[in-house]
Amino acid sequence: MSDGPAQNLFKGIPSELPAERIDVLLERAALRLERIVSLGHATPPGEWYDQERDEWVVLLSGAARLAFEGEDGERQVVPGDWLWIPAHVRHRVTWTHPSEPSVWLALHCER
Repeated sequence: MSDGPAQNLFKGIPSELPAERIDVLLERAALRLERIVSLGHATPPGEWYDQERDEWVVLLSGAARLAFEGEDGERQVVPGDWLWIPAHVRHRVTWTHPSEPSVWLALHCER
């Protein structure tokens, strides 16, 4: 049974974002589901994500590029592309589309 009306992942996205926006959609002991909205945002130079949990991420709209420590080059990501990022695999977002929101779903979970 649902606990309320249907929600829409593309509603409530501001036209300007001074910082990347992360909305927690669901959180349980073993998992966390987030909607992430990027608009020209990237991980600051020299910084890397090094997460405690595994992450499954899918890009729903926009465009992005990601880099993984130890890999040459970057991975281009377009809508529909998804990635499995095991815990402690260092990675960073190097670019997101500057004029079209990049909307992601990220599922962080325990092994």
